[in-house]
Amino acid sequence: MRVEPSHATLLVVDIQERLFPHIYEHEALQANCIRLIKGMRILNIPIIVTEQYSKGLGKTIAPVAAALGSFEPYEKMTFSACRVTEVESIVLGTQGHQIIVLGIEAHVCIQQTVLDILAQGRAVIVVEDCISSRKRIDRDVAIARMRSEGALITTYESLLFELLGTADAEAFKQISSLVK
Repeated sequence: MRVEPSHATLLVVDIQERLFPHIYEHEALQANCIRLIKGMRILNIPIIVTEQYSKGLGKTIAPVAAALGSFEPYEKMTFSACRVTEVESIVLGTQGHQIIVLGIEAHVCIQQTVLDILAQGRAVIVVEDCISSRKRIDRDVAIARMRSEGALITTYESLLFELLGTADAEAFKQISSLVK
């Protein structure tokens, strides 16, 4: 399956203040997520943001929020973002049938969201270097499970250049400078 800009939507799951510092390799994760989000904005890919119980876990971390620009997160108590009616409507709607997923935690909210999206017949692209958990083993097992269930696993740089499609595109220089 090729990921197409006209069919893609980015889902940013629960990158929040109180949990993020405890995430495995969180500094690299933050940098990668910011690069991917900025690239998606350059390519005009729609972005959905969720926050899990923000009263307890805080808001989206400031550097990621800055990369997102103006956004209204969907508050959730369920682990799967697809159990939020508005998010599910977007996933099932005409905005895009290829859902790109990044965020935390890989083995809980990411995995359950991915499984629900796959069950709805949509394509899911999990950006491996833009997801994590508190423990590496949980992250690795979740990636293996999502792959075995049918999710496409890729990296942010590979995905950005796939969406770009050509070095002739206006956005090529901007995307190239993001990944350097």
